[in-house]
Amino acid sequence: MFTLAIVGRPNVGKSTLFNRLVGRRLALVDDQPGVTRDLRDGEARLADLRFTVIDTAGLEEVTDDSLQGRMRRLTERAVDMADVCLFMIDARAGVTPSDQVFADILRRRGRRVILACNKAEGAAGESGVLDAYSLGLGEPLRISAEHGEGMSDLMSVLRPIAEEFEELAERHAPETDVDLEDGDGAVDPGRPVQVAVVGRPNAGKSTLINQLLGEDRLLTGPEAGITRDSISVTMEWDGRPVRVFDTAGMRKRAKVQDKVEKLSVADGLRAVKFAEVVVVLLDAEIPFEQQDLRIADLAEREGRAVVIAVNKWDLVEDRQARLAELKEAFDRLLPQLSGAPLVTVSARTGRGLDRVQKAVFKAHEVWNRRVPTAKLNLWLAGMLEAHPPPAPGGRRIKMRYMTQAKSRPPGFVVMCSHPDKVPESYKRYLINGLRGDFDMPGTPIRMVLRSQADKNPYKDRKKKGPSKLRKHLGAKRPE
Repeated sequence: MFTLAIVGRPNVGKSTLFNRLVGRRLALVDDQPGVTRDLRDGEARLADLRFTVIDTAGLEEVTDDSLQGRMRRLTERAVDMADVCLFMIDARAGVTPSDQVFADILRRRGRRVILACNKAEGAAGESGVLDAYSLGLGEPLRISAEHGEGMSDLMSVLRPIAEEFEELAERHAPETDVDLEDGDGAVDPGRPVQVAVVGRPNAGKSTLINQLLGEDRLLTGPEAGITRDSISVTMEWDGRPVRVFDTAGMRKRAKVQDKVEKLSVADGLRAVKFAEVVVVLLDAEIPFEQQDLRIADLAEREGRAVVIAVNKWDLVEDRQARLAELKEAFDRLLPQLSGAPLVTVSARTGRGLDRVQKAVFKAHEVWNRRVPTAKLNLWLAGMLEAHPPPAPGGRRIKMRYMTQAKSRPPGFVVMCSHPDKVPESYKRYLINGLRGDFDMPGTPIRMVLRSQADKNPYKDRKKKGPSKLRKHLGAKRPE
């Protein structure tokens, strides 16, 4: 499977084309330039062609250490990484001096370059298409990313490249839909662990991922809110593939005013839903603010394994006392995540990265855990003996049978009488017992109580007359 990087000046339609190729609105799109700031990749499809597409920040004629300069260096890195570069210009604006500068860069750095004139529908883009020949990058493609025109021409250009990478694509196809046998809690080491890093703005999410990668793949800086998309990168931890999503900082709704930031927060929420393990990154100086609690609660409600990571630990002086305060606050403010791992890290120095990795793998293993039915029912008998269920209205609730119906996260079904009468406190008693006795700390546990229908075939049978025995004896039916 080959990789296609979409590059060009700001606001020429790169993210619109990216969304069309992947078939979903994954990248933020807006009329104002500069919305895309990081590298973003997705699985693209054109008819029967499959490839990886990378959306990049708009190329700026800036080379200093400003935000625009770092965005340019990140885009140049994408050019070096990609197998093919799709260089987009605005056909209605024509070839600009910036286009000429970036065409020279691509001729020097790009292995394969495809020139595309976007917004070329109608007569308004005709002159721009003719001007594009002057860039010396071959015959330009006329496309309209917004309306889907020219996609067949793009497909015919990419098909020979796809044939070259067909064998590679088959070799790296991921294994999916893996079934686990009852009681088998093993996790397939070949499947990437999906991890989302979430938190408030400027908590250090992108810096942490760059440290895990060992390179400056994601854009960072002192400005809060640099990351706007939820960006995914693939890496290996101790030989195990991991896919990490960096998300935009989630602020309180009242403070989210900018249109782009509203889209960013929604993008981050989607990343939580598609992740397996959610790392909630806190700032050691101001941990457990209301927004941190909301983010952690969202991950729990979505049924994701949760790891709490406290960043900027290198700035803390009395670490032992501070750690004790954090654990106490965590247990008090997030009881629904009781036992979830809480680790300290410094994204700036890289200290504590091993603790984050171990916590993620442990949370993922617990999230996939399955408990044999026989063990569950022996355990249930002991729990009922220690603390019998209540007896609402003088009728004691009978719990007859328990089994695990789901994993990822673990979900259990208890067959009982009067399930609607079981108080939430007793359900919490059972869930907390599962956490402690089967070593499932922190992961969300779902429990459903169901009524076991009485299968006695004579229960609802109506008597239609005297029995044969009564007829034989001549007995009369009781009045």
